[in-house]
Amino acid sequence: MPHSTASTQSTIVVIGKENTGKSQLIASLTHRTPYSSNFRGSTVTCEHYMGDGMMFIDTPGILYRSDTTTTRGALEQLHKGDRILLVVKATHADEDLADLLPLVDGKQGIVVMTFWDKVLPSEFTQQVIHRWQQAANLALMTVDARNLTAMQRQEIQTAIKQPTVFSTQRQLISLGWRIEPHPTLLEHPPLGWLLAIALLLIPSVFAVWLANTFAAIVDPLIQGLVNPTVEALSGLPSLSKEILIGRYGLVTMGPLLFVWAVPTVILYALFLGAYKASGLVERITITLHPLLSSFGLSGRDLVRVIMGFGCNVPAVISTRACSSCSRKTCISAIAFGSACSYQFGATLGVFSAANLPYLVIPYLVYLTITTLIYTRLIAPKSARSPQNRLMIEHRTFLEVPRWSAIWRETKGTLNQFFTLAIPIFLAIALIASVLDWLGVLNDLSRLIDPTMGLFRLPPEAALPVILASVRKDGLLLFAQPNTVSLLSPVQILTGVYLAGVLLPCLVTALTIAREQSVKFALILMLRQAIAAIVFAFILAWGGWFWS
Repeated sequence: MPHSTASTQSTIVVIGKENTGKSQLIASLTHRTPYSSNFRGSTVTCEHYMGDGMMFIDTPGILYRSDTTTTRGALEQLHKGDRILLVVKATHADEDLADLLPLVDGKQGIVVMTFWDKVLPSEFTQQVIHRWQQAANLALMTVDARNLTAMQRQEIQTAIKQPTVFSTQRQLISLGWRIEPHPTLLEHPPLGWLLAIALLLIPSVFAVWLANTFAAIVDPLIQGLVNPTVEALSGLPSLSKEILIGRYGLVTMGPLLFVWAVPTVILYALFLGAYKASGLVERITITLHPLLSSFGLSGRDLVRVIMGFGCNVPAVISTRACSSCSRKTCISAIAFGSACSYQFGATLGVFSAANLPYLVIPYLVYLTITTLIYTRLIAPKSARSPQNRLMIEHRTFLEVPRWSAIWRETKGTLNQFFTLAIPIFLAIALIASVLDWLGVLNDLSRLIDPTMGLFRLPPEAALPVILASVRKDGLLLFAQPNTVSLLSPVQILTGVYLAGVLLPCLVTALTIAREQSVKFALILMLRQAIAAIVFAFILAWGGWFWS
């Protein structure tokens, strides 16, 4: 719960570009962990830190000249705080100050310069800092946010209690240095993008594999505990029985959620948290951007598409940090091509049940290719323009991430999953149970039975396709012996692909509707269904012809 604030408490809004160490600085200043909330009506989640009679509002990093939702939300906070703590990187101080000082013109506050450990300390640099302070009439503190000393903490807290006015009317001197991190293999022209893609895929593959290995061990134990409950509830009236222990019952689906999905989400969130805390995500972003610009996406967007392999819901929400010209395209790419933990785990289960585990390779290749084609077709012209430039101006420094930093990054993803995805999951389980009890799902299955022939699939494939449109694990019905035995390798590949991409699951669809609009979600679903049908048709008949 958010802490109550006294009337005498000061509100300090912390503003800075991405990757300036804002969160680490505030955590070091306050010795507190943050809590998240929507601050004074803002649509962007900000993190709040309490300490010594002050509330620090850690806003999302600003992408200069960008029109992202998070950037707009961060700028809105400038009008709502008592004071401003402006954070700039010592390595690019002149550039950051030139970009950010106009945003806080007329406000009261101080400047803190992070990454000072990257600048060689000397009497000369101290003199330059002193002359800048005199020219600007502002307090400027130089720190290493990861190793903030007690004296530096006291100096910052004292200075913020006696702020001065930011003014662009004063003639500022140039600090005169710019420090770039050493290049790595990610910047190597022939190999960088291959390494970047590998680094993005490794966490999702490893998280799914490790979580599924864990779940395979734990699931029988959990089912053993659940079975007595199922038996005890078997005497309930028909509808109540269906809601609790039916095919989509809350008791029936509970182990699937908490044993199979939750470990995947937690592991993937930890991997992604480590990537963010180390600066690796930003380096990957810059490496991949040139490859994706012609598809209407940026390297930033691709990171969010890969996030969807853990869970689509946090990935869709995280697109708030995408530019408005690419956000809808990014959401569409997540809904179409991000095989979440349910979908990817179920896909591997079907291939294993058919004794054809190698099919995962052509599956991922075809999914990637069709996602890129689909994205290219739907992306607006402005997003594909060569003039569309990435809003991160320079490479970030790579750091060995600390556990506290990893946890700060991880917590946001987990919070979104547990507070947004799970309640929607429970609601959908309830709705699906009622529809199943009414026979609606079976009626829909019989309705599309004849269409399965278009994809060279038997009528038995209709029900998995329908159920996968409700929840992606529904495609596991392809693994049933009486179904998988009827299918050739090409048919298995076609069925799994069609069920996986025909529609986003209802949890994802509702999240998209909430983030954008119901109209956008419906148009996205129709457009995705058309693309999935075309691509599945090509796969089915192309694969048959080839074989």
